[in-house]
Amino acid sequence: MKKHEREVPTGRLGRLAQVARLGARTGASLLLSRSAEGAAQQAAEVLGTMRGLAAKIGQLASYVDGLVPPEHRQVYEETLRTLQSATVRSPAAAVRALVEEELGGPIDRLFCEWDDEPFASASIGQVHRARLLSGQEVAVKVQHPGIARALESDLANVGLLEAMVSGLVGRHFESRRLLQEVQARLREELDYELEAARQREFARLHAGDPDIRIPAVIRERSSRRVLTTALVRGERLEEVARRPAEERRRYAEVLWRFVYRGNLVGGMFNADPHPGNYLFQPDGGIAFLDFGCVERFTEQRRRLAVALHRAAWLRDEQAFRQRAAALLQTRGGRWEEIVLSYARRSFEPLFGSPYRITSDYVASLVQQVRDRKLEVLRLGRDEFVPPPPGMILINRLQFGFFSVLARLDVEVDYVAVERSFLADDA
Repeated sequence: MKKHEREVPTGRLGRLAQVARLGARTGASLLLSRSAEGAAQQAAEVLGTMRGLAAKIGQLASYVDGLVPPEHRQVYEETLRTLQSATVRSPAAAVRALVEEELGGPIDRLFCEWDDEPFASASIGQVHRARLLSGQEVAVKVQHPGIARALESDLANVGLLEAMVSGLVGRHFESRRLLQEVQARLREELDYELEAARQREFARLHAGDPDIRIPAVIRERSSRRVLTTALVRGERLEEVARRPAEERRRYAEVLWRFVYRGNLVGGMFNADPHPGNYLFQPDGGIAFLDFGCVERFTEQRRRLAVALHRAAWLRDEQAFRQRAAALLQTRGGRWEEIVLSYARRSFEPLFGSPYRITSDYVASLVQQVRDRKLEVLRLGRDEFVPPPPGMILINRLQFGFFSVLARLDVEVDYVAVERSFLADDA
């Protein structure tokens, strides 16, 4: 086994102990204002080796503004960035065996070329370059052998899962229903057949937009644990973030169309908006990858969301509050005021359009959620209204997606972008 290859640790107690030790060491480093570089490198090593839910938490810390203290942010972001596409890899022999088992034949009969060295490795799987017998270049995403058991170990560690949910909605909301929602979404990421179906659905939704490129799925070389798609190339976010403003603006507009056409027209959103899932192309287009974590809206909720966005377009504060309260199913009182205040702040890019999303703005959203957690301690449990079903991951848009836009650091007329795809009767 090569030095950079490691099997996924799967034991429940062992994984929990690794996270506990890492948390203690990292917390001590930050508390004592020591150099964060060593702690960040250790975090990347441990979380990358563990993969699964642990790596996902590390991915969030690598790009979401406000999760790490400002004085340590740059070190952690740069170090943990490897978790977006370069975690520790699974052994080549184990990967080959899994592919052959899933696709029912030896590698050399399934593909005329196969590269044992993955070009990307993340929390659930790693991606290999290959070539079909027809000559087409493809990307083959293969689940890390043992990752299903490892994820189940993480899900069984309720404390670890609750820590993740707390970061999204606050500890008072950790009801059984909300935890079950998170568990369901995470388990769905292990089903590549489901991901392939979603990828085709997103491709149909955006088929008329030449700047949104979603790789075609190769069905005959895909299964529950192997997903083969056309190979696409492009640059990473940190590379295009240095481009001229007009180029960055076009990329920001494409990103907004992808996310909010999905929400407001398709009634669904890709709830894993980390930078490793975007490949920026020279002509201004973007290739979108990874459709394993998708949240769906009911038709009623989709229409409420459209009305909410239109109220923000018109800067109609009263209508916005009414629609936000209906969408979030609040019941008045102090809790509703807290929730609506956050909703209003998170819609500032539309109310203030044209608007420049900055790292400070995203950090202010994270801080507002932290302040909200302190506020809820002063209220009785009966005053709280849990997020409606299907809303548990919505904060990943404000935190994750807006953090991506903040890296582009450019003013965009987001209202004009939404008007370009949202029909009057939507």
